Amino acid sequence: MRQWADDISVTDDDIEYLTGLLLEREIPLTIDELAHALVAYRLEQEAAEQRERFKDTRVYNPAQTYEVGQKVYFPALEYRVGTVKAVRPGDNAEYGDFAVIAVEFEEDAAQEFATSLTSYHKLSDLLEVDSAPLLDGSADELYADNRAIIVPKLEARLREDSDLVSVAGKWFSRGLMLDVNEGHLNLAEAVLYTVEGGPMSAEKIAAEIGGVSDTAPFDLQVFCLNDALNQDKRFDEVGPIDSVLWYLRSFEPAEVLNPPNVLKYNEIDYDPTLLTTEQVALESEIDDEWSPEAESPILGDEVTLTLNYAHWRAGTLPLNTKMRHIFPTARRTQRIAVTLVDGQDGESYAGWVVRPERFVYGLETFYRKHKLPIGAYVIVRRVGDKIEVDFRAHRPHTEWVRVVENKNNQITFEEERRAIGAEYDDLMILWADEPTVADSSYNGKRPLTQVLRTVAAELTRSSPQGTVHAKTLYSAANVLRRCSPGAVFATLIGDPEFQYVGNHYWRFGA
Repeated sequence: MRQWADDISVTDDDIEYLTGLLLEREIPLTIDELAHALVAYRLEQEAAEQRERFKDTRVYNPAQTYEVGQKVYFPALEYRVGTVKAVRPGDNAEYGDFAVIAVEFEEDAAQEFATSLTSYHKLSDLLEVDSAPLLDGSADELYADNRAIIVPKLEARLREDSDLVSVAGKWFSRGLMLDVNEGHLNLAEAVLYTVEGGPMSAEKIAAEIGGVSDTAPFDLQVFCLNDALNQDKRFDEVGPIDSVLWYLRSFEPAEVLNPPNVLKYNEIDYDPTLLTTEQVALESEIDDEWSPEAESPILGDEVTLTLNYAHWRAGTLPLNTKMRHIFPTARRTQRIAVTLVDGQDGESYAGWVVRPERFVYGLETFYRKHKLPIGAYVIVRRVGDKIEVDFRAHRPHTEWVRVVENKNNQITFEEERRAIGAEYDDLMILWADEPTVADSSYNGKRPLTQVLRTVAAELTRSSPQGTVHAKTLYSAANVLRRCSPGAVFATLIGDPEFQYVGNHYWRFGA
């Protein structure tokens, strides 16, 4: 690893070189192509500097003879270069006849070295060379070893340069951008309209509209079209991290552009240090997308989660710690189009990853078709470029469950019998005969203390001890207000109406 790679600082000279490279090639280049070119450029610069530094310079070899005025470099001294200032006879009977040269280095006193030795010395094996020392590594090797250092520094420096344009990981000179006019954009809109909004790549759009130039390379046409589409509000970039796909905003589901109220999280201020180690572990187990960021575990291509009320009602999945591993989450885009597949019958649904609001939309039909309860275990697996959504099904059988009902505009949880055909978390299960049953009572800003007291009064009616599990309170509270497990647990701790009785159970009205 070369020193400049350790302490990389991208200079104006580097940017000038890379800009010239873009002008020379006349096509956009990826950040990796530019970074690799920078490494090769730096190595060539270093080689040129070394060639100049060691021009007319001899390697130090104790067996050779040197004259006053000659320049000598010393591999054993990190290739320092000095000038011979004096030559005198040596005086050591052990070595026989030899000479001593006084070599002066820059900003250093002269040092003496033995020369013309007739006896063997390990440095005598050095060959006389006229060129600079060999560089230690090719551009390919150095780039592979130092990519993680070089790319972020270069990308940050490129973004500071107003003369460069970045689109989907590629860069080009602003001065050579092609003119993509309103006519081109109107044609692009028409093309997407014929496929129900998209998604479609800029390559296909460019081909359909006949390109944006008669002479420019097609890659450059696509780059400039991508840039123009990105600046027009009619178009939305919805591709995953490794591709660029376009969609008409007017065709995107309203819930994707304006998330449903039940998914909107109004942050609740609480002290997370109040939570015990066991409560932190329980919050991690629930894995709510609005819980504090946790370190992402090493996961495979399948995740099982528990469906809470908010996502059951909205027909969505949480983009929580585990799910971010399954779904594409390209940071350059706000929304990503995906295909969701029913693991039970193979039906496909148009899905959307809505990154800022942390959910995946497109499963309302799936939940209603299979009559999944709140609290059902949902299995999500990646299969190629599609996402399969499934559950552990069994023959429906009648069970006692808490049913969400609306009585005189008040939400109640009545113990009733319902036929259920899916496995579920028995601490979080709730049933609703109609998805809209709690809509009139939902309030995203209702005080959490009030919410918990309301649901606890309902949930403990059938408990002789007047106790309820924290997971059950979390599940039920989300019917009235979107809240995270940590906020629920901290509120329980601070409310004198609740008494902790162990094993995550709480007594209400103590």
